[in-house]
Amino acid sequence: MESLPALFSDLALILVTAGLTTVIFKWLKQPVVLGYIIAGFLIGPNFEWFPVIRDHTSVETWSEIGMVFMLFGIGLEFSFKKLKKVGGTVGITALTELVTMCVVGFLLGKALGWSQMDSIFLGAMLSISSTTIIAKAFDDMKLHREKFSGNVIGELVVEDLEAVLLMVILSTLAVSKSFDGMQLVTSMLKLGFFLLVWFLGGIFLVPTVLRWARKFMSEETLTVFSVGLCFMMVVLANLAGFSSALGAFIMGSILAETLEAEAIHKVTTPIKNLFGAVFFVSVGMMVDPQILVNYWWQILVVTIILLIFKPLSNVLGRLIAGLGLKQAMQGGFCFSQIGEFSFIIATLGLSYGVIDDFLYPIIVSVSIITTFITPYAIKAAIPSYEWVVRSFPKSWVNKLENSDSGIKVRSGKKVNMASFVARQFKNMVIYLAIIIAVVLIGFFIGSFILKYVPRPWGPAISTAVVLVLVSPFLWAMGFKHTLIKTTHKLMEINKFNKTIIRLVFALRFVVVALVAYSVIQHFLNGLFWEKLNVGLPLYHWINVGFALVYTVLLRVLSPAMKFYKRIEERFMDNLNKRQSMQVFTIPEILQENCHLQKMTLSPDSQYSGMFVKDTDFRDNFNVSLVSVERGKQVFELPKADFQLFPFDKITFVGHEDHLRLLLPRVEVFDEQLIQEHEESEVDLYRVEVEQDSPFIGIALMDSGLADKYDAMVIAIERDGHFILNPSARITFQAADLVWFVAQKDKAEYLMHLHAADLKSETLTSI
Repeated sequence: MESLPALFSDLALILVTAGLTTVIFKWLKQPVVLGYIIAGFLIGPNFEWFPVIRDHTSVETWSEIGMVFMLFGIGLEFSFKKLKKVGGTVGITALTELVTMCVVGFLLGKALGWSQMDSIFLGAMLSISSTTIIAKAFDDMKLHREKFSGNVIGELVVEDLEAVLLMVILSTLAVSKSFDGMQLVTSMLKLGFFLLVWFLGGIFLVPTVLRWARKFMSEETLTVFSVGLCFMMVVLANLAGFSSALGAFIMGSILAETLEAEAIHKVTTPIKNLFGAVFFVSVGMMVDPQILVNYWWQILVVTIILLIFKPLSNVLGRLIAGLGLKQAMQGGFCFSQIGEFSFIIATLGLSYGVIDDFLYPIIVSVSIITTFITPYAIKAAIPSYEWVVRSFPKSWVNKLENSDSGIKVRSGKKVNMASFVARQFKNMVIYLAIIIAVVLIGFFIGSFILKYVPRPWGPAISTAVVLVLVSPFLWAMGFKHTLIKTTHKLMEINKFNKTIIRLVFALRFVVVALVAYSVIQHFLNGLFWEKLNVGLPLYHWINVGFALVYTVLLRVLSPAMKFYKRIEERFMDNLNKRQSMQVFTIPEILQENCHLQKMTLSPDSQYSGMFVKDTDFRDNFNVSLVSVERGKQVFELPKADFQLFPFDKITFVGHEDHLRLLLPRVEVFDEQLIQEHEESEVDLYRVEVEQDSPFIGIALMDSGLADKYDAMVIAIERDGHFILNPSARITFQAADLVWFVAQKDKAEYLMHLHAADLKSETLTSI
């Protein structure tokens, strides 16, 4: 018999050990992520009294897949629209924490006597938190819908982007031993370009494909399709030089804007749980007791400094950003660990040979310790807040609680010259990113054309194809204009405004012409014009002429304009589809105090089966019921006599704090997955109808079996054949074997009462 690959036995060992440890930790009412880490330690290479895994490479691959699914799940629950809403707050907080921890880490490294490069890398590693560990803690502690969780997830996304930039900076330092500002700027532009293109392209294409395929989608096909999209984006991110985790998150955030988001989250959660378990087990496998012994005091010092300064810097950033003290402490205490990117940064330093070997195991040990501490740090936020309120002067607390005391950037509706110009340049950047992406795709198509079509027609056809593909977006960048009345008003104010506006529109025209010239120059190079006997000095001017003619034609022709409008309408429809499915949209002016939230009514909820008039939604929670979704039906503004049924999807409107209090009363789901019920008293019995029974010739509906004895006849065996679920009009015949279901006491009473009529062949259950 052929032996199984080692991966099978390794996975059996991983999952069985993880299952047992997590059951124990659930029994102890501790976060299951800690159980996974203990399981990893037990089966790791550093614990000799337990079987160990053999195929480390395959387990590391599965661990990487686990990280991908964790980030994919986070993306499904957090969209870039939400990131934009909290962008200023999370940006200020993440930057404050980054700068603080880089400085603290560097000074700590120098104080410990480490080299300058070790100290720089230590600061970078301490500045990045663990997205997967915080996400898992949120899952275990059911904190995803807490008020502070949105800012926490948004900041983790910003930190991941910061980690990418840190790796670029550290790579430059490792290679050149000097800071290359130009390479940093290039990397930032590259990251911004790919994020913009991926998000815009994904929002346009993915919901469009899902809309077409919706009627063919089952759970199976939706699972395969969504996981395929996730890994496709992972591959694209890797090819672009970014982390696989970033690609998974981007695809999750794209799918979060689709109508299928909730269904995708439902079907992919079991996969995320499986691979996520492998990831956290692999983290536990890196625990080495010998390292803890040899470097125990350095590990202890780094851990203490991390646990003090990282949450404090985060809380400080949140207060600077204008959040209240309670929300700042709840969010800040989540950032009490380091994780995946810290390992990557340490690996980067080792690969370049610029850090000492002892730094990596120290960072891994600190990560393991802080992973254990993270759930408890999150739980400690409220008691710490209450201690601050009791201990500090009330004037200080009141000032910190004032969420308007920090930096707030509020955009008004009034458009001045500066905002007008800024909007023009922002749109140009967005359009230019899309145009570059389309041109690159066009160049790829053109290379195939050039293989099979000889000169001069090959270059000419390739040029035409690319210019046609890119024309809608070039038209939008060069000539699309929506603020016509505002523009005229600004131009009427003074001559300076008029000159600036004309220069902006002229710049848009020039950029379009330059893009067209670049495409023409790429294909219609010197060899093309030599083929047509045109001199080299002249063909550049001919290309410029073609570009100008193309730009002017683009201005006067309408097909590009109409096609672009259809593209923009489809994009905006996809982007706002989930929001448009709501009963109404909360205006921006009310969004700070008013929210729409959909909840699924649990069968165990006190409101299940209630009429609307009997509920206390408005009286006790100050929220209003807006609509009820039941199957394919939507009941808007249900009346007082409307009855709520289990699994109704109810949309409420109210303040976020009030909705959070109502949620656990509506969605009441027992944590125990499998429920054990008392043994049923209903069983199956069989009796035979004797020759002298008075039931012979009596119809089933007239026999009284159902009315008097609650007995349900499910089959009659007659002449060796079964009559299943017999009709109520069927009549009993001699020698019929009657199979019926009843409670034991009713069945015994029936047999005893009618012993002369129905002779029991077997009274015991069958």
